[in-house]
Amino acid sequence: MKRLRGRSRGALVAAAAMCVVAAQPGLPGGTALAGTARAADQPTPYAIDPRATRVEGAETTSTAESLQPGVTYRDSIEPGKRLVYRLDLDDAANAYVSATAAPELESQVAYGDELTVRMEDSRGKECDSAQARILPPGVYPRPLTASASRTLDGTEDEACQEAGPYHVIVERKSKPASTQDPWQLELRYLSEPKLTGAGPTEAAENWPTASPEPPSGAREQREGGAGFADAVELREGQWTAAIDPGESLFYRVPVDWGQQLFTSADLGDSEGNGVVSGAMSLAVYNPARGLVDSVGSMSYSGKRKSLSTEPAPPVDYANRFSSIADERATRFAGWYYVRVSLSPEVGEKYGRKPHDLTLRVTVDGEAKNGPGYEGSAGEFDVPDDSSPGQGPVGAEDNATMTLVAAGGIGTGTVLVLGLGGWVLVARRREAGR
Repeated sequence: MKRLRGRSRGALVAAAAMCVVAAQPGLPGGTALAGTARAADQPTPYAIDPRATRVEGAETTSTAESLQPGVTYRDSIEPGKRLVYRLDLDDAANAYVSATAAPELESQVAYGDELTVRMEDSRGKECDSAQARILPPGVYPRPLTASASRTLDGTEDEACQEAGPYHVIVERKSKPASTQDPWQLELRYLSEPKLTGAGPTEAAENWPTASPEPPSGAREQREGGAGFADAVELREGQWTAAIDPGESLFYRVPVDWGQQLFTSADLGDSEGNGVVSGAMSLAVYNPARGLVDSVGSMSYSGKRKSLSTEPAPPVDYANRFSSIADERATRFAGWYYVRVSLSPEVGEKYGRKPHDLTLRVTVDGEAKNGPGYEGSAGEFDVPDDSSPGQGPVGAEDNATMTLVAAGGIGTGTVLVLGLGGWVLVARRREAGR
């Protein structure tokens, strides 16, 4: 029997919630959850936030459902499909919508499979768009995340500056060789308030590009979450975890105004034979889940190997005026997310077992005052009520409520009680070691 993994409690609750929902055939959209109730010894392809609200993307703008700021939604998307959602925006706040698609681990994906998020005004004028693609050499199933925005600071033309209805379009392209099952979809809508006064209008031209010395000190164990919602907090330091072939681990790091985030990941030694191209990928996302940087070209032959993300500028409101997408992504403070994914091929050549992972995190620079938002900055700020190793504050209680609501009585209740007993026994076993 596989040893218990040190996942956050939020991930365990999320898994229980998914099992309950999958067991309720009468729930809306239940068929879209096929395959999410997985065996205990299998990695999770992606853990959709258990608090997410069900929404159904429309085929046309006239029938699109409205999304609300600060809310996470869930849906599913089939190959070749185009889903439309509505935003009712004012002429003061910036809007960011991200989508994360989750192919099943045993599914086939192909070079060029793509998830696109686009935002348009009421006339169909594009405000912003982004794509997440499966690219070589790491052609294997893993979460795909893209984010689009409507901003009011001169980064778009006049067509996207007015108050009124806007639309978010999420599209999936999959090659014929790819598995044609639906992908689970997690949507997140955030609103950034306007500034209290005049803000900057140009990005800094010069900023530190040299990586600092890697963090020293003892390594600490910190198993990651299975999605953005249960990403486990890291501070500066060296962190170890066990990662299964095909698995993606999520972490989050608080990065304040004026600070730079540097990340690297090592895959440890392992006995086996062969070379795996694109064995591991490392990605960093900003608080709106926009991509900061992603690397995945690591070739692995059983010896310890490392990969690092490129340096990004210090977090600054003015970065949004940069002509370079990676630099624009560091436009606000808050939680920055780190995703590490391990290719299933590593399991084929070096064993279907947990492999040693080391993460190095450096947050360089002194924190500075923010630009001065009108009202609460919300998620575009660094919280002061958390500690390393936690998942999101309050996630556990909310996830538990979701479990109760989804389970009801009958089969759902039995599943909840059974999983609850399993978790309790597992924790006692861990405590007794």
